[in-house]
Amino acid sequence: MEDPSKKQVVIVGAGFAGINLAKTLDPDLFEVLLIDKVNHHQFQPLFYQVATSQLEPSTISFPIRYIFQNRKHVRIRIAEMQSVDTTSQQIHTNIGSFDYHYLILALGCKTNFFGNEKLAKHALPLKSTYEAITIRNHILVNFEKIINRLGAVPEALKTIVIVGAGPTGVEMAGSLAELRNTILPKDYHRIDFSNLRIIVIEGSPNTLNTMSENSRKHSRKFLEKLGVEVWTNTLVKDYDGNTLVTQDGKTLETNTVIWSAGVTANTVEGLPPEVYVRGGRVRVDRQNRVQGLEGVYVVGDMAYMETPKFPAGHPQLANVAINQALLLAKNLKKKEQGKTQLDYDYKDLGSMATIGRNKAVVDLPFWKFQGFLAWIVWMFLHLMLILTVRNKLIIFINWTIAYFSRNTALRIILKDSNKTYG
Repeated sequence: MEDPSKKQVVIVGAGFAGINLAKTLDPDLFEVLLIDKVNHHQFQPLFYQVATSQLEPSTISFPIRYIFQNRKHVRIRIAEMQSVDTTSQQIHTNIGSFDYHYLILALGCKTNFFGNEKLAKHALPLKSTYEAITIRNHILVNFEKIINRLGAVPEALKTIVIVGAGPTGVEMAGSLAELRNTILPKDYHRIDFSNLRIIVIEGSPNTLNTMSENSRKHSRKFLEKLGVEVWTNTLVKDYDGNTLVTQDGKTLETNTVIWSAGVTANTVEGLPPEVYVRGGRVRVDRQNRVQGLEGVYVVGDMAYMETPKFPAGHPQLANVAINQALLLAKNLKKKEQGKTQLDYDYKDLGSMATIGRNKAVVDLPFWKFQGFLAWIVWMFLHLMLILTVRNKLIIFINWTIAYFSRNTALRIILKDSNKTYG
């Protein structure tokens, strides 16, 4: 039952921004409705570890209702937002309509295939837990197909392509290379894994092109040391599910193309077109308000906020989303109390990526470094972002076992048990 003495806050999206905002809003002032189309919060930075059989999906996926068990002022609805009516202050979903005093859009991003429908149909994205499981199934089924072959193995089964050499791409490639080099040969004794190609295709001149020169150089060096082929200054033109074609005319026979080449923000029907900027993001002021719309805010990856330090908008990182949400919770309370609200000011804490066992790169404002220490720092900071103590412990134990044994026991194909692979 809604409390009429409290303002109704509707949050759409249970990512880093949505979850932290709902957890922080003052229960004495606000009733919160949190809406998401899935029933769990997904820890996106570790999707690639699910896809490469290092972690189980449950360790990086957190049921939303479990998170808010002790917050009676937060209601949860599993629904898909369809549109917003900013005049009547109401949102419409596939399960009905909801009124709001404050609407916070935290819908994040989706995979950007740059309008290429064939790529969208045949490439494998990595933006959800389900998609991570799909990639894991697909790769493991490929090996079952290879070992069942009586004759020559098609090149398409022996070539894995990752498009995009940002953090997701290099982390995925490094993890797949270690899987190929040290783990899968123990499972498939009669497969020659020296013939399994892992290729990273990147349109810019470097891997990790947005990071420092130190990180660019060492990330490529680490990948090549693991046996990954790196094609830079190369754009993908077409892919039909079996043959990939680049803009410069190269072709690759492959049935596995993992797409990490870009994202675009999720859009909302009902917002005026003039609020959108490049990448589908929504222009907001420094308090995350959408100008001209009463009570409408956008946070996280969807938000495009210009500040003196970030005149082209903030990077789409978890740390940005979390801190925007925490400040917005304070500002909504200040607004209700008639106090002066604060502007958002992001302090860049740096960026990092891991490229396999003992291999990572870290860019801090005061120090750029790589190797084993960077790998330890990467693991520690990602563990700290995991929501529950239980899951932190499970992930730490999995990582420790994998480190000392160079093996995991998570290579489970979650598909129809009646289906054969040949």
